[in-house]
Amino acid sequence: MIRLPLTQIDAFAERPFTGNPAAVIPLDAWLDDGLLQAIALENNLSETAFLVRDSTDAADFELRWFTPGAEVALCGHATLASGHYVLSGDRARDRVTFRTRKAGILSVARDGDGYALGLPAWPPTPTPLPAIVAALGLAGAVESLWYETGYALIVVDHADQVKALVPDQSALAAQGPLVAIVTAPGDETDVISRVFTPYYGIPEDPVTGSAHAVMTPYWAKRLGRDAFTAYQASARGGHVACRLDGDRVVLGGRCVTVMEGSLFF
Repeated sequence: MIRLPLTQIDAFAERPFTGNPAAVIPLDAWLDDGLLQAIALENNLSETAFLVRDSTDAADFELRWFTPGAEVALCGHATLASGHYVLSGDRARDRVTFRTRKAGILSVARDGDGYALGLPAWPPTPTPLPAIVAALGLAGAVESLWYETGYALIVVDHADQVKALVPDQSALAAQGPLVAIVTAPGDETDVISRVFTPYYGIPEDPVTGSAHAVMTPYWAKRLGRDAFTAYQASARGGHVACRLDGDRVVLGGRCVTVMEGSLFF
């Protein structure tokens, strides 16, 4: 029987049971991909993050993320949770880096009573997306943009439109490996959004760091400034501080450890 440590962390959360939960599992070496996927399905969280010490010296750790349905190219909240896991266990360390397979080197650094998460900036380009807009249940004129890793950014006029959305999840899932973001100017923050990912086994993601890697270049240009506040209006909800820094996006947020245990198989 194999025993692995498992820590469940709420990311982009100021108190337990808010933000987006992620499981963080450190490994001595990579397990078979099918087993990693089975563990993520067992956890049934939006993401399970796996860490292995990086032998290349390019970063401190290798990092991969699995939803219950598939491995993903980038996950912001589980990277933030992984940074919290490492930094809360080593108070002398101020920063940790992760080498990923498709998103390059990512970083998490202490920032006051929270963390600064460094991600690649993924600027979307205007693209007609009628099937996605229809599956989201939106009517009338919207602005639609696309980023090549499967991110659709749909911009509407009012925060109330974002909050009232009731997408057709089956129709969205039929679009394939898609992260559908709907955003608008916020009412209590600069920007509001919701994110839908049924293909990956998560109908609505609570707080999505990678979506803000797509939104930040768009909103920084539209707002005429590099920094702004954002709120993802899921049932759990979460606040994200966003800043565009050249070809990088820096997201600010807090984490809360809510569970520690062991996984047996």
